Parts: sequence; C-alpha cells; structure tokens
Amino acid sequence: MHTHKKLALLASAMLLGSCEQTLQTSFYPDQPPQKLSAWQVLKKTTSGLRIADDAMVYDLNTALFSDYASKLRTLHVPRDKQATYEDGELIFPVGTVVSKTFLYETNEAGHVSLDNSWQGDPAQLDPNSTRLLETRLLVNTDQGWQPHSYVWAEGDADYKITGELIELATTGEPAAFSYLVPSRNQCASCHATNHTTGELKPIGLQVRHLHKASPVSGTNQLVELTQRGWLTLNAEVDALPANADYSDPEAELAHRARSYLDINCGHCHNPEGAADTSGLLLHYGNQDLAAMGQCKPPIAAGRGSGGFMYSIVPGESSASIMTHRMRTQDPGQMMPELGRALTHIEGTNVTATWIDQMRGKCE
Repeated sequence: MHTHKKLALLASAMLLGSCEQTLQTSFYPDQPPQKLSAWQVLKKTTSGLRIADDAMVYDLNTALFSDYASKLRTLHVPRDKQATYEDGELIFPVGTVVSKTFLYETNEAGHVSLDNSWQGDPAQLDPNSTRLLETRLLVNTDQGWQPHSYVWAEGDADYKITGELIELATTGEPAAFSYLVPSRNQCASCHATNHTTGELKPIGLQVRHLHKASPVSGTNQLVELTQRGWLTLNAEVDALPANADYSDPEAELAHRARSYLDINCGHCHNPEGAADTSGLLLHYGNQDLAAMGQCKPPIAAGRGSGGFMYSIVPGESSASIMTHRMRTQDPGQMMPELGRALTHIEGTNVTATWIDQMRGKCE
C-alpha cells in the first residue's frame, strides 16, 4: 500500500476514534429532531449507556414514582452560563437540556422486573439485561421550557409527540401492565407547576431534591454543580434544605412521608398548581397539617373520595381519602391521575404509617 494511502487511512481511523470518544450535547430550540441521537445527550453502546461529555448524571433524594421504572437523569448547562439560586428556587439558563431515561432490568425472556437494583450510575448498566423504554427531554428555550418524548427501538429512540402505550410483561405480580409514555400535552399536566401562567418547569431540579451525593462521583450534587461552574449558590450547602429518602428507615417518619408527597403530589398540590382549588397543599413549603388534609373534607373529589369523609383521619390511614387514592388503580379515583398504572406499595405504606401515628380526632 502506498505511503499516502496509509496516512489517509490512519488519519481516518484517528478521526473515527476521536468521534467515538466525543459526545457533546446538541441544542435544538425550534423543531425537535425525529431521533434522540441527534441531541447527543446519551448513546447506547454494547457496554451500556454513555452520556454526553458536557452533561452530568444526577439523582433525587426521593423520586417521582413511575411504575417502578429506574431513571437515568442527566443535566447539561451551556458553556459559560450558570444556574442561580433565587428566592429558594434554582433558575437555569436558556440552552439547558435535561434528560430522563426510563428503564427496567429484564430476565432472559425479556420480562421486566419491578424490583430493580441499579443505583443510577450508567457505567453499571448491563445492556444485555436492561430494557430502555423512553427518554424525556426538557429544553430551556427563549420561549420557555419545552418537553419532548422519545421511545426507544433498538439502538435509538423515536420522537413521539402523541406519546405511546407500551404493554409490558413482568417477572412477578402483576404479570403485565400498560406503561404510558406521555404526550406533549400530558407533560404539561405535571410540569406546569403554575396553573395560571401555564409555564413549564423541571420538577426535580430544586435544591431540596438535589441535596445528596451523586450516584457517580459520590460528591454532593450541589457542590459538584458549583465545581463545574454551572451554579452560583451564594449560600452554605450544609445550611440548605434537603428532602429525605422516603425509604430510609433512619430518617424521621414525618420527613420521609412529607418528602414523598412533595415530589409525587406537590407539583399540582401547591398554591399555584393545577390542584390549588382543592385546598390540599402537599408541597414541602406548607407546614399546616389542616392544609395537608388532616380532618379536611374534600372540595370536589367526587367518587374519588372512596366514600371516606376526610383526606387524613389521624390514626386511621384506612379511613383516609389520601391513602385510598394512592392505593387504588381506578383511573377515576387514583392519584396521581397520570404517570402510573401500578400502586407504589412502599411509598403508600410510609404515608399510611405517618397518618397512623398522628394524634387527634376529626369532629
């Protein structure tokens, strides 16, 4: 082979190798691409999932329940820009891209497990026993945060503006269920935390949810964000609020239950949320037990009340509307209304135990 051809092949190989090692996050402020790969947020490889070099894996103290799916979350903040901490809220710059990939561990037959052991590090994912279902993006543009859903098929994921219903067989009970990929409009039902303005926002990207060790580096995530130059806090990290891991038996019971209700219900049940007319406030900013539902009759629950009188009956979770709506799988009664087909037994049990230990009597 001639020398110049050898050099050309070597240069080509070096270029391909370089591309293989570089994965940057793209930004599409207008029309989203039809394939997730165009965003370069993450890439499926023979060894697992690889995230963009300019993105960070993050986790939440307590996560929103989604039919026992595990979630890989990534955050990208544009170069030379920063998020700020203002009035207790994290504000992210235009160009920020947030991804959340939903996945299950599987057996040899391809049935999904509802008891996943993965701890959040993409390097620890086994591609031979992992099923990727969907990746949701929230992209901060000049017109505000925009949601995009992609459904995985083989090595890439396809854009699904209308969402999709995926039938899954499981390794346990129930033997099967229908998993919902939300449509673009359904994304707004949770992420429009201010019902009046309709403005979409990330739910988990707040200090109280992020104040924990990274599943990858082990560093406190707020510290890691500041070290990357992505966040200006102007506050001591140790003095900032932190939600509990609801499953941590060492944490205070009330803190565990409140943290669970905060992330799963507080995006609607807050003074500006879609459920503001219910008078039931479950975001962590509310500390009034009556507003949380103690001895509070429903305003407009309809048959969702299950025939019970109060949202919370102290000492009697079995007579409380709250735990009834968390347990039922009746679409006309269950809460949250969207995002689950199954009952989160563990989260409901923590909430029920909290209610059972309350003192007082409804009169």
